[in-house]
Amino acid sequence: MMFLSLCFISFFSLFFLSLLNFTLSMYFIMNNLVYFIEWEVVSLNSSSIVMTFLFDWMSLLFMSFVLLISSLVILYSEDYMMGDVYLNRFIFLVLMFVLSMMFLIISPNLISILLGWDGLGLVSYCLVIYYQNVKSYNAGMLTALSNRVGDVALLMAIAWMLNFGSWNYIFYLDCMMCEYEMWIISFLIVLAGMTKSAQIPFSAWLPAAMAAPTPVSALVHSSTLVTAGVYLLIRFSKAFPEWLMSFLLVISVLTMFMSGLGANFEYDLKKIIALSTLSQLGLMMSILSLGFSDLAFFHLLTHALFKALLFMCAGMVIHNVKNFQDIRFMGNLSLFMPLTSACFMVSNFALCGMPFLAGFYSKDMILEIVSLSNLNMFMYFLYFFSTGLTVCYSFRLFYYVLWGDFNLVPMFKLSEESWMMIYGMLGLMIFAVIGGSMLNWMIFLTPYFICLPFFMKIMPIFVSILGIWLGSTLFKYNLSYSFNLFKYYGLIIFSGSMWFMPLIFTKGVSKMPLNLGLNSIKMIDLGWSEYFGAQNLYYMMMKLSSINQWFQTNDLKTYLVIFLIALLLMMFII
Repeated sequence: MMFLSLCFISFFSLFFLSLLNFTLSMYFIMNNLVYFIEWEVVSLNSSSIVMTFLFDWMSLLFMSFVLLISSLVILYSEDYMMGDVYLNRFIFLVLMFVLSMMFLIISPNLISILLGWDGLGLVSYCLVIYYQNVKSYNAGMLTALSNRVGDVALLMAIAWMLNFGSWNYIFYLDCMMCEYEMWIISFLIVLAGMTKSAQIPFSAWLPAAMAAPTPVSALVHSSTLVTAGVYLLIRFSKAFPEWLMSFLLVISVLTMFMSGLGANFEYDLKKIIALSTLSQLGLMMSILSLGFSDLAFFHLLTHALFKALLFMCAGMVIHNVKNFQDIRFMGNLSLFMPLTSACFMVSNFALCGMPFLAGFYSKDMILEIVSLSNLNMFMYFLYFFSTGLTVCYSFRLFYYVLWGDFNLVPMFKLSEESWMMIYGMLGLMIFAVIGGSMLNWMIFLTPYFICLPFFMKIMPIFVSILGIWLGSTLFKYNLSYSFNLFKYYGLIIFSGSMWFMPLIFTKGVSKMPLNLGLNSIKMIDLGWSEYFGAQNLYYMMMKLSSINQWFQTNDLKTYLVIFLIALLLMMFII
């Protein structure tokens, strides 16, 4: 009966579909094929509703990666969510999430893209609030409302495309590049991509979304929700004008720098990995804005492999240290959890760009292309400094989790008994090792020729070694040393809080409207409207009814007085 559970059925189905899509993508690359399929759903009088699908090597390869990672995440969830009463509901939500991503990947049409786009937003809200506490609800609301900005931008792009005659954007990318209408649509698409991929100033929701279960984080941060914006921009990249590319470059490089700096001051294990995702998204966006969309796609795929593995390892660690997420409670886990530690180190080294792992092939090529590009000194510095920060927080994570002193209560039993989780992690570890090299040979049929001076060629190695030194030495100060850091407390708070973005986009956005609402309800609803409205009417009616009751007490004197007044009035009138 165990092998007929929903988890296993989903795992085998998604894994088989992943292999099928991968084989098809190879066939499409070798034969240079693109299939554009139109399916007429309804035809009534002269109106027809048509569903369009675009199958090329890019969409098929990305689908195979999404299906592979989601299959291994579902296998991992069998053990991770074992105690959950509603495990099947969780699996169905994950499957809906994957289905929404499929819609987004294969759609050349903005309407069907919106179907997948909003599906991702809705299901991500359901998954972020899955644990149903106040923190999860707040995080879910921040995620949903931040993403609504991008949804509105996409709706405005759909409305503007009514001028064109069709919503299939793929028709207009080549022939309308210089048209102002395409510029407006390009700007709206960039805005939508920035919100979904959490670029500045929409970065606050990404660490907040860590309230979701860890398997969801592994799926969201590797190949689905946050990469949807990058994928959409890759598809639209031909139509972007020069000024929009420059704008996107500045925003993405600043996002990369901000998240790398923030991760070095963060102590929540999942938030550190979330900020590293944000840094890599900035890297993808920046190389895309330099005009190398194929490199952005290459890094998107390699990043998906090692980031899903990194989150799985983090979930295993959190499970074993009895649901603590603070890295200061961990330490020396390489002795207790050797397999998890090996996977953790492989994925973290791939994130750093260690030679011959998945991240190296894409990251090193991106940095060399940046060195070859016509960038100013400020951008060049930020690029390489952010790369150094990535290595720095990775080695800081190594120190706190794997190498440092064990700081938890010693009675805790640490073990690697969850074999389903280990199978999922080992499957991804193989791809995190060989994936970069394999994709490099597959995607780039014509190799890049990069010719640089010696000091620029060794710059990535130099900043990585600098990051290793900084990450290893700066964060093993004892408490007595760290008192000196109070001199820079303001700078640390500013750097560690993502430049106050979570504060600005939660209390900063809601405080004024809430105060306005409170004052209006006090002054109008509970104040003047009560005085001149319902309460005043109530008092008037009470007074009149009491007078009326006084009249009706059958007092003879009262009736005589009224009779005399009536007679007098009649005499005056006559």
